[in-house]
Amino acid sequence: MKIVTASEFELRRDVDYGTPEQNAAVREIVAGVKKEGDAALFRYTERFDGVRLDAGGIRVTEVELKAAYEEVEPSFVKAIRGAADNIRTFHARQKRNSWMDLQPDGSVLGQIIRPLQRVGVYVPGGKAAYPSSVLMNVIPAQIAGVPEIVMVTPPATGGREGIDPYILVAAAEAGVSEIYRIGGAQAIAALAYGTELVPPVDKICGPGNIYVALAKREVYGAVDIDSIAGPSEIVVLADDTAEPAYVAADLLSQAEHDEMASALLVTPSQRLADQVAAEVERQLAALPREPIARASVEAYGAIIVTGSLEEGIAVVNRLAPEHLEIVTRDPMGLTGAIRNAGAIFLGPYSSEPVGDYWAGPNHIIPTNGTARFSSPVDVDDFIKKSSLIYYSREALLQNGAAIMELARREGLEGHARAIEIRLEREAKGETSHGE
Repeated sequence: MKIVTASEFELRRDVDYGTPEQNAAVREIVAGVKKEGDAALFRYTERFDGVRLDAGGIRVTEVELKAAYEEVEPSFVKAIRGAADNIRTFHARQKRNSWMDLQPDGSVLGQIIRPLQRVGVYVPGGKAAYPSSVLMNVIPAQIAGVPEIVMVTPPATGGREGIDPYILVAAAEAGVSEIYRIGGAQAIAALAYGTELVPPVDKICGPGNIYVALAKREVYGAVDIDSIAGPSEIVVLADDTAEPAYVAADLLSQAEHDEMASALLVTPSQRLADQVAAEVERQLAALPREPIARASVEAYGAIIVTGSLEEGIAVVNRLAPEHLEIVTRDPMGLTGAIRNAGAIFLGPYSSEPVGDYWAGPNHIIPTNGTARFSSPVDVDDFIKKSSLIYYSREALLQNGAAIMELARREGLEGHARAIEIRLEREAKGETSHGE
């Protein structure tokens, strides 16, 4: 793992919007599903997934969900239930209520909060299946009150046998019963525009490959999306009290996700830097996903040696990482100085996987430096808000002139006259809407 100074480190923040060929392919797929519906959906599924679907086989049955429990270990079911409980407990604290405020003049101002009606959750296959992501998407939506939650996942996440049973069990435990065996850009298009067999949704969330990300960008506006997520990333801010083996293991926990994942150590300790570099190499040799992790470490990994811990904090804020671990003498004392990070893990025992799977906070976190302006998925992602205005006669008489002044300064005479006609009739006593 290369060791560099802060001045030598080059920040790479490349948002992957795909090649021209990938974008063209996604536009073709989305347009095809939008125009042809299920016929295109079946055609693309056979082409890209090698699975021939029909109207009777696109939706996962209750029998399949029950059968999945026979294929997974009881220990997994116990673990997924424990994780679900923690996630529900954490996200329940985020729920907000509608409110109204009665003004002295009799007007009422407020905000009405309603859940989205229907949400689509994408669960990827590919390099790995992620049952935990099912919980992280579904549970906040449930707490928000979303009545219809639908899941899509490629038809062969478990190989030729079909959908990965661990994904199905996670879905069943989360309470999702509407599941379709479709994936890729074609699944995103189906969720956005609907087909004969797949009703459209209001929002699409969940990670996926580049084609899924581009498709989400393509359909945004017809539906809402969570984000266009980039590869996973971790930054460990550590001093000489950190255990090198722990730091190396946590860096590799993210590097094994993807060849483009980013794993960085920021430290003022040259000794720690040298030890972690050696430990990363030692642990890499025994990692099952060593080829992926090694490619990530070599292309996007680094150990950044700073002149001080304060300089290290400045580097962290510039990086705005998805995951930040602070492993120092006083990690809690440094938290206030961190302005940009998606999730912050404090101390030697708060390893990043604790957040990925168990603690309760959401593991769907902004990447590519977007923690500068965005947040992890939470209950607010699944609600919409309506402003409420009940204006009294007294308030309009008092403020009508100011409203007309602003409207006319913007050249909108019709706006001004909508107020003026009311004021004139009130002045003449012609209104029939007395209070």
